[in-house]
Amino acid sequence: MSSLTDLASRVLGGVVVTCNDQFYAEASNLLLPHPARFDPDAYDAKGKVYDGWETRRRRTVGDDWVVVRLAAPGVVERVDVDTAWFKGNFPSAATVHGAWLEGFPGPNDVWQLPEHVWRPLSPRTPLTGDAVTSLPVVPEGAPELAGRRVSHVRLTIHPDGGVARLRVWGRPVPDPALLTGTVDLAATENGGRVLGSSNEFYGSADHLLAPGRAATMADGWENARRRDGGHDWVDLELAGAGRLRRVEVDTTCFVGNAPGRVVLRGADARAGDLGEPSSWPVLLDLLPQPDTRHVIALDEAARRRAVTHVRLEAHPDGGMSRLRLWGELDDDALAAAARRWEDTALPVG
Repeated sequence: MSSLTDLASRVLGGVVVTCNDQFYAEASNLLLPHPARFDPDAYDAKGKVYDGWETRRRRTVGDDWVVVRLAAPGVVERVDVDTAWFKGNFPSAATVHGAWLEGFPGPNDVWQLPEHVWRPLSPRTPLTGDAVTSLPVVPEGAPELAGRRVSHVRLTIHPDGGVARLRVWGRPVPDPALLTGTVDLAATENGGRVLGSSNEFYGSADHLLAPGRAATMADGWENARRRDGGHDWVDLELAGAGRLRRVEVDTTCFVGNAPGRVVLRGADARAGDLGEPSSWPVLLDLLPQPDTRHVIALDEAARRRAVTHVRLEAHPDGGMSRLRLWGELDDDALAAAARRWEDTALPVG
């Protein structure tokens, strides 16, 4: 799953647009980044408090549903429906639909959509209590949406009940109109992604590419304390081939555990073997300060170098909250982004 992005992630900007019922627990809980929690003593005037989305017991024909606007448009490959802690009140089954909706429709707009706008992503699938059920998106079950980008998903639970978390795994497809000029070529929403890292003991390397500032250390990448004389690293694939202009190395919230030294290396997969150390010249060598946002213009030599990948090295170890790599995509990369946008468009009809 590490090669895929949770397109619905609240951290990235996913949001619940509307739902038909959230009597016991709000639907916005579905997108929270942390695992669902359970307090056996938590009750309110309506009953047991759950960390998730829970509807009332249905006494009429029908099903309950929630609509989520994805943080970034993308091709969905898998949907995880997590019923953690819902043991006697989980839905019997779930169905997932997707849609491409222009602009930013609000709750009233969504309620008025005709049913044919919603295309099947994952067929009706039985659920188990207190468990994660993975619903793959395959051409057989989603003939219209397999390989196509969507902007919104609708989770339908049959007939009612509670779901703790919803994860919509896929690959972002950024609008090429938003990739012109100087942009963050590492940002997840622009198509950047983490390919691998040496260690993520305390925090995921994916956090480095998230929008916004970190609120706590939990929002950043942090490795275990290193005792072997080496260093930790993260390998990134950029949104496309381009040239970097400036970088942002942010150690915010890492006060006593920031790296002693940060090195950024760049490589062009079109021109050399990424497995060869000589393919990774240094772009920046920095002695960072703790709890500091470092914004640095690269020197002329680094700005002239075309890169498709970047390696972040933390010497010897330590944590960082964000990494921004600002630059411009080259003409071929912009053309490739435009082709992918067109190729993944949902057929009209």
